[in-house]
Amino acid sequence: MKLKFSPLSLIFILITLCNCQNDDHNSELPHDTAFYIDYRSLNGLPDGIAVIELDPEAPNFGSISSKLELGVGVLPHHLYYNQSANKLYSTALGGSYLYQIKTEKDKNGQPKLVNATPIDTGENTVGENLFFTNDGRYLMTFMGGAGGPKDGSIGVFNANTNQLIKTIKAPIQTNPNQFIMYPHGISVNEEKGIMMVTSTIHPDLTTGMGNTCTLLDLNTYELKETYLVADSPTDMSSPVEVLLLRGKFPQYALATTMLGGDIWIAPYNATTKKYDAFTKLFDGSTLGLGWALEMYIDDNSRLYVSFADPGKVLVFDISNLPQLKLLKTLTADKGAHHMVFFKTKKGKEVVAVQNNLLNIPNLNSGTISVIEIETGKTLGTVDLRGKYGILPESIEGTNGPSSYMHH
Repeated sequence: MKLKFSPLSLIFILITLCNCQNDDHNSELPHDTAFYIDYRSLNGLPDGIAVIELDPEAPNFGSISSKLELGVGVLPHHLYYNQSANKLYSTALGGSYLYQIKTEKDKNGQPKLVNATPIDTGENTVGENLFFTNDGRYLMTFMGGAGGPKDGSIGVFNANTNQLIKTIKAPIQTNPNQFIMYPHGISVNEEKGIMMVTSTIHPDLTTGMGNTCTLLDLNTYELKETYLVADSPTDMSSPVEVLLLRGKFPQYALATTMLGGDIWIAPYNATTKKYDAFTKLFDGSTLGLGWALEMYIDDNSRLYVSFADPGKVLVFDISNLPQLKLLKTLTADKGAHHMVFFKTKKGKEVVAVQNNLLNIPNLNSGTISVIEIETGKTLGTVDLRGKYGILPESIEGTNGPSSYMHH
């Protein structure tokens, strides 16, 4: 049987396919080999966002083609697309803490940064992670909260207007058993109506540290439980990222501990509609690894985890959780942190790793490593510190999210 479509129908179908995205975005979206990076300046100049070519096979590999300055001390920190991938945002540790970034294509079809619009975050300070929901909200962690020594908050925003709808606060002083403090990582399972945030560290990196993750109701914002994610109550492991596996993946919560250097796991309990206790799934010290940071999942049940010290990306098979099978170890530079995934122009599947964590000594290489996933070979390294006097803070695709699942 032959199917016939009118030109109008074909256009409609194409538009629908282009706009159809699940909550984790489609890994098959086409991507250029140019990427957005947040950066901090090392020379007293304004911090900002840049477009950089990362295909080692390109003649302009490592070249910056567009820059947008946000201001001195803004420290842009994480880049995110909204649910339909038509708006780009950057959180920030300083400045206005959250910005919507306007981009366009130049005459050659290359991405170009145009301007940044500050978003009012109310009393909330030190912007960290975002999560966009399907129902028109986005949630944002503020590690500084309103500025207290044991503070921290979650902002709920209208994704259409960028207006702050609600600030979620739950001080540890009020209830030491259920609280939000120094939240950094956030993950959401909309089907189950839950979200979880980590308790990481005070923004000044010295006043206080956390060792828990807190589960909340996604709709009422009520706290459901605060979990210990550490060897003991006195072990300040600093959980930094959390990932609620969803959809086709095994229903577990995963968390990385920044100071612990480990990966933790908690199974979802359908009876309690919460997670059971967290247990250590992978001990980084057994392989000489520390500062576990980011987690990314690909469509083939592979988990990529960055370890800033000494700068590695471990690739695991998660298809048989709670068993975690180590498949390979990729070598980046000290400070290995965020990642993007793409194919070079010659078809090589690579991961680009941004190597810098808050300019902390020995974790601040200031480079981006481009590594072939199959062979583990480093195909190219961009030295942003040496070439431009800047340090990369995060990295994202210029044509939509460049990973399948990230938080």
